[in-house]
Amino acid sequence: MSRTVTLRLDMDIYNRFKALAEEDNRPLSNFIETAALRYVEENTFVDEFELTEILANTDLNKSMKQGIKDATAGRGRFV
Repeated sequence: MSRTVTLRLDMDIYNRFKALAEEDNRPLSNFIETAALRYVEENTFVDEFELTEILANTDLNKSMKQGIKDATAGRGRFV
């Protein structure tokens, strides 16, 4: 189910988005949705090289496992 969202844009930004959407031959709403999703995906997930570094860091992994245990047991304070 779709939701309607109202978005206020500065006229310069609107014109820029509109021109880019027209270049891709798609509606402005689709352009904004796609751009927002790309941003979230790029800033939420790690790439393969970063993941390799994380998995190779034994101290970090040990700390994360302990943190998961503490969180599951309700120990500590989360801020």
